[in-house]
Amino acid sequence: MLRSLLRRTTVTAACAGLLWTAVPAHAQPARPHPVSPGVWADRAAGAYDALQAHLYEGAELHGLYLERTPRRTTDPEHSYLWPMREAAAATVDMEQLPRTGPAYRQDAAERFATIELYFAPGDRPGYHSYLPAPLGSGGDVYYDDNAVVALSELDQYERTGDRAYLTRAEQVVPIVGRAWDADPAKACPGGMDWFDSPNNTVRATNVTSLSAQLAARLYEHTHDRTYLEKAEQWYGWVHSCMRQAPGLYANDRGDDGSTNPTLWTYNSGSMIGAATALYRGTGDASYLNKAVEDARASLAYWTQGSRLHDQPAIFNAFYFKDLLALDAVRPDPAYRKAMSTYADSAYAGNRDATTGLFHFQPSGGGDYDPGVPAETLEQSAMIQIFASLARTR
Repeated sequence: MLRSLLRRTTVTAACAGLLWTAVPAHAQPARPHPVSPGVWADRAAGAYDALQAHLYEGAELHGLYLERTPRRTTDPEHSYLWPMREAAAATVDMEQLPRTGPAYRQDAAERFATIELYFAPGDRPGYHSYLPAPLGSGGDVYYDDNAVVALSELDQYERTGDRAYLTRAEQVVPIVGRAWDADPAKACPGGMDWFDSPNNTVRATNVTSLSAQLAARLYEHTHDRTYLEKAEQWYGWVHSCMRQAPGLYANDRGDDGSTNPTLWTYNSGSMIGAATALYRGTGDASYLNKAVEDARASLAYWTQGSRLHDQPAIFNAFYFKDLLALDAVRPDPAYRKAMSTYADSAYAGNRDATTGLFHFQPSGGGDYDPGVPAETLEQSAMIQIFASLARTR
């Protein structure tokens, strides 16, 4: 079974059915006072150094990463695409740090060159979940993975002005576009398949909303109305067919008519991010109002009890960065407050001070568990969160 499917199944089971109550011996309460941008930058640098020391395989191995450390016998030789993308996203965020950012420019360029090793051309091109030949055996094309790769390409285009990154992002739109399922016989026609296979049986919120965010951001840069039409169609389906309450979206809709009601922070975030990008591109205040409504309502939900703590760290990285994108056009100090509270708690409670690596439950969230290997995915998530806090006030 593919790693992406295993990962998502594990996360669903863990978050839906387990309560994490163990407290690590070294855990400390969150700081009662604000952390300065300089401290966040130092924490981002420390987490990045740990990623490179323990999970990076080196330029001689094509700039690839391990899936986790210590490596297990069942692990692939190199990481899957999703962790590789998150390492790239983390490096882009490091590249934007005040003062020290230029030091990461070459690293960022290498990350994106490495991501291209996962791309396979052909009749149905796309970034594969695992490295195609000659470096690996390949894997399925997961449409959510392709969308987030393109979003990072856009981030790097905005950072560097290099149009090669914009071109790569545009090339992903036809890939995710073929995921659209408008079969009128299905409940709530529309939505995007999770992965490219006849065996796919679900239309996924994350694929559709992330693709909407991609198309909306491309419209901002190109003013090509084709992107706007796609963004509005894809965003509209999630808003009308998957919304359980403001800011809360069901995970997927099965071809058999069933709905998976599981809630994830990154589904909340991607819809906030898509609406924010649609507002920036069109000036239509209705999108800004939707983004604000989803942000405020989702934050009220996710900050209750241990909900944020129990979510996978990488999902929270998506969510918080989308909240910050909204904050840039409609400021609300509650967004940064929630982000910094979570980040400070994770730094105190989930970090191994000896290695600088972050350990969570097998789901990728929850309490510190030293017996669970540190992963490129979650280590990259914490870098993204710290670096984002370092450049916002």
